[in-house]
Amino acid sequence: MKPYIIDLHTHSRFSRGCSKALTLAHIAHWCRKKGIDIVPTSDFTHPIWFAELQTQLEEAEPCLYRLRAETWLDYVTQHPELKNSPIPATRFINTTELSCIYKKHDKALGEDKARRVHVLITAPSLAIVTKINAKLTKGGYNITSDGRPILGLDAKELLKIILDIDPRCLLIPAHIWTPWFAIFGSKSGFNSLEEVFDELTPHIHAIETGLSSDPKMNWALKQLNNITILSNSDAHSVENLAREANVFAMEAPSYKEIARIITTNDRTRFLHTIEFYPEEGKYHNDGHAACKINLTPEQSAKHRGLCPKCGQKLTIGVLNRVRELADQQPHAQNRVPAKYVVPLQQIIAEVTGTGPKSKTVQQEYERLVKHAPEFTLLLQTPITEIAAVTSYPEIATGIERMRSGQMHIIPGYDGQYGVVKIFEEATKKKEKQGMLF
Repeated sequence: MKPYIIDLHTHSRFSRGCSKALTLAHIAHWCRKKGIDIVPTSDFTHPIWFAELQTQLEEAEPCLYRLRAETWLDYVTQHPELKNSPIPATRFINTTELSCIYKKHDKALGEDKARRVHVLITAPSLAIVTKINAKLTKGGYNITSDGRPILGLDAKELLKIILDIDPRCLLIPAHIWTPWFAIFGSKSGFNSLEEVFDELTPHIHAIETGLSSDPKMNWALKQLNNITILSNSDAHSVENLAREANVFAMEAPSYKEIARIITTNDRTRFLHTIEFYPEEGKYHNDGHAACKINLTPEQSAKHRGLCPKCGQKLTIGVLNRVRELADQQPHAQNRVPAKYVVPLQQIIAEVTGTGPKSKTVQQEYERLVKHAPEFTLLLQTPITEIAAVTSYPEIATGIERMRSGQMHIIPGYDGQYGVVKIFEEATKKKEKQGMLF
């Protein structure tokens, strides 16, 4: 039995706001540096990207794909420093994100309400993807505009469509707490899975936490007790691949086994998640970015949800929204554990006092990942071994502090990422007043 690091939510260069460097070969190359085993094809509804999936990938294991030799050769030709480098062992699984924007009746309001829900769709093969794309196109939905297209389609109806095409397909609500585009988001969502999917709710086997929440926060909802809680990166660049991920134990990787672990919530094979600190997420706290107002839920309540500077409505963040829907005390019994990380480049940048994209950081990062993949360094490699191979011994100290949670975090809010400092004197801080977590 081998552990596999799996990220089920990323994007291609055809999604808005995403790096143009997101090609299949470049993704596979970075997966090798990071130690990621399985990543999504992503954006499979986009016609140009889907054509690349068909020509640049081949089936490796049942319904999992790898780079073709000629695809890697073309990439190496453009990157001569990789001459004689073998084809990355990275596997691709057919997964994409879709944006459903539609109206649905709200019982409390007594009228229809606009809904904005992002979902992940998994498919067992490129042949099934062809059928999904054809069905959406025939239905009049524009899947050519963006890698993550906007569909004027009820999420429940989308679930019906994919299950009718192939019952092995999965629909997973994406980043479920994000204010604007999530089922439980404070600006756009619902209060329960049943409100979204009605009688089809039993076909929802998993949710994605999003960067601004972690599994423990989701344990506070009874309705998620038997739902598999996944963590994914939603990466818009190769550097952010698997900043959140899942670790499954499998004898042999396959779409069937990955789907089985998810649909059965198999806690014997779902070993742990890899987590971004939720406070670092862009929507953890309440706030108003224009006025640089960052508030805890308690502070937000004192101001009646209004910005104390300008009086506009605050963006209600994930922590506040989780507390609103929480109906039980979270507990760790029979739960999938989480391991929290700070990206290696971020640690190097703090140690060297330079930006994460600086030449200094990139050179040291490359030095370290030649010794071991990034996630091995962050989670497994002995600290003394890291200290012996790095040019900056403080990096080993930083990783040691990260592993023990000794850091200071200023929570993110209203689209602004939080700030993590490992070498602050204060240890990691969270607002504890009235917290369930």
